[in-house]
Amino acid sequence: MTVLVNVIVTLGMLYVVPAGLRLIDPVHLLRTARLWPLAAAPGALCLWLPRGLPATALAALYAAACLALAARAPVRLLRARPLTPPAIAVATALVSPSISATALVCERAGYRLFGFDLDILALTVPHFHFAGFTAALVAGLVCRAVSGRAGTDGLACWAACSVPAGTLLVLLGYFVDDWAELLGAVVLTGGMWAVALLTWREIRPTGPDRTTRTLLATSAAVLVATMLLALWWAAGEATGIPHPTLTWMAATHGLGNALGFALCSVLAWRRLTAEAITADARAAQARTAQARTADRPDRRPGDRPAPAPRTPSDRVEISS
Repeated sequence: MTVLVNVIVTLGMLYVVPAGLRLIDPVHLLRTARLWPLAAAPGALCLWLPRGLPATALAALYAAACLALAARAPVRLLRARPLTPPAIAVATALVSPSISATALVCERAGYRLFGFDLDILALTVPHFHFAGFTAALVAGLVCRAVSGRAGTDGLACWAACSVPAGTLLVLLGYFVDDWAELLGAVVLTGGMWAVALLTWREIRPTGPDRTTRTLLATSAAVLVATMLLALWWAAGEATGIPHPTLTWMAATHGLGNALGFALCSVLAWRRLTAEAITADARAAQARTAQARTADRPDRRPGDRPAPAPRTPSDRVEISS
């Protein structure tokens, strides 16, 4: 299980988080996104070292970067007027890596934070990279994309609010009891299934090409299965009914969410964003051409302007 979890976490640290930051704010977070792999490299490296001081020091470097990222969340919330569900989802995404990094530092140090087993701390790291960062990010993106559409606005707002709420309830469940964690799993699953439904029904058909639509369809379909597994596990912990082991959950729920949902979603949304930027650029060029045509009513669109007559000063003399 350890190797699989480490691979999943490495993927989240080095690619999913910086790619997600570009989706959140391609202007103000661009520098952070470009530098993030450098900040995350110590965290990824410490996963493959034995517990001890070197691994803990490397994890602490990554934690410092995550805490700096989390500090941006309240600033963005204060600037968001009025406070919207996508803004709440984005703030949750920005804070989540710091929770993962805190658990990582304690696990690498062999310290049982709040009395939790080291295995639970180790699983907290991928959980808040994907169920925290990526899930909240995608919920916010979906809500922003379908906002204002008849029949979907309410569901989109529910998704953008319930994913952060469910993530918080799951975290609180660690400190309360298994029933509280089950409640968090129910809320989080409801939000993620709403994200899947909106992705399949509203976002997927607008994909500019087959690859983008396939990525979106995969991310939506995978969520149905992986979140059902999460419900099964949480219900088993609370009620005692037979349920998957943590190793089995890492190989199914964890791997499915990391590759099928998180990676496919980020790749798809990057393609959607690139297409939107290209469309905006084309529209701007068309407006500019139209404005120039309006200034010269005798010219038709596509006509090249006639060259200006040359004057003696325009000639270039080549001396022998």
